[in-house]
Amino acid sequence: MYEVKENSRILKDGTEITTYSRDVVSCNILEVEAGTTGYCGGDTSHGGRTYFRIQDAACTDMEIHNYTTRCGSNGFEVCLGGDCELETMIRALKFITKVLEEESKEVYD
Repeated sequence: MYEVKENSRILKDGTEITTYSRDVVSCNILEVEAGTTGYCGGDTSHGGRTYFRIQDAACTDMEIHNYTTRCGSNGFEVCLGGDCELETMIRALKFITKVLEEESKEVYD
């Protein structure tokens, strides 16, 4: 089994959220962290906040590119090299999804 750590993050807008992190280990290692305030009933000025981070901790063949379209929309793309990178990224994204789904349910319970 793996260790999940509870953390606290202060986002750029000053919002403090609880996040959860873990290492995803294979031939490479990813650090993954995610958290959300859950649904708060609005857009950027009134709604919830969500955060996630995926970081190479060892030997990950990973490239990340930020971009802006001609219309001004922002995005990012991730390129991975290798079978272990595919495996660990799938596990990392599943962890992110689980954290965000669990933390967003608290509003409705």
